[in-house]
Amino acid sequence: MRRHVTPLGLMLALTFSTGIVDAVGYLRLDQVFAGNMTGNVVILGMATIGETGLPVLGPAMALVFFLVGAAAGGRVLRAAAPGWGGRCTALLGGVGLVLVAAAVLLAAAGPGTEAVRTIAASALALAMGTQAATARHLAVKDVTTVVVTSTLTGLAADSRLGAARGQGAGRRAAAVALIIAGAVVGAALCLVHAGLGIAAAALVVLTVTVLGHTSARSAERTRTLEPITSPTSRS
Repeated sequence: MRRHVTPLGLMLALTFSTGIVDAVGYLRLDQVFAGNMTGNVVILGMATIGETGLPVLGPAMALVFFLVGAAAGGRVLRAAAPGWGGRCTALLGGVGLVLVAAAVLLAAAGPGTEAVRTIAASALALAMGTQAATARHLAVKDVTTVVVTSTLTGLAADSRLGAARGQGAGRRAAAVALIIAGAVVGAALCLVHAGLGIAAAALVVLTVTVLGHTSARSAERTRTLEPITSPTSRS
């Protein structure tokens, strides 16, 4: 019997890729967060007082394009059934292709000019917004794939020092550990080339897309082939 890939494992993998993307965005694309919009909002807030040296255009564009990606994802999934379906595959496949395009742009032009950095950061934010909307639809508890603030809150609040419920501690800890691991990998790859980090993230997203689609189709076929046992047929 085929083993189906769990949505939790897939969302954790996407969390890892987000760590890579945000590391590249912050270190090579003018301190822009592609997935963590809280960071961009805070940067923009601090930049309003002037003389801080903080970027404005990059974080502002990233915020706008993240919202566009999330809105597009929500629109596509508006009438979708719960769980992984063809629309999830299409959206995450699109995320992977946008990341590939950003990697190619950085490889061809390099992050040396503000225009390239802004375009690349906006593309990454668009991808992360779409990914976040898809993850929201799949609704794996405590794993949004783009931020871990609420995950850390739940981990601490339900720990022995908190409410002592201990629910989902492993899942939450894994999400935090993987976004950190992704940031480490992203920072390391930035030492070679910024485009390499984005290419690695694209590979993760596209692999998740294939595995998720294949597993969902396999599970659907299994349900279709299951014999229907009626009370009268039981011996």
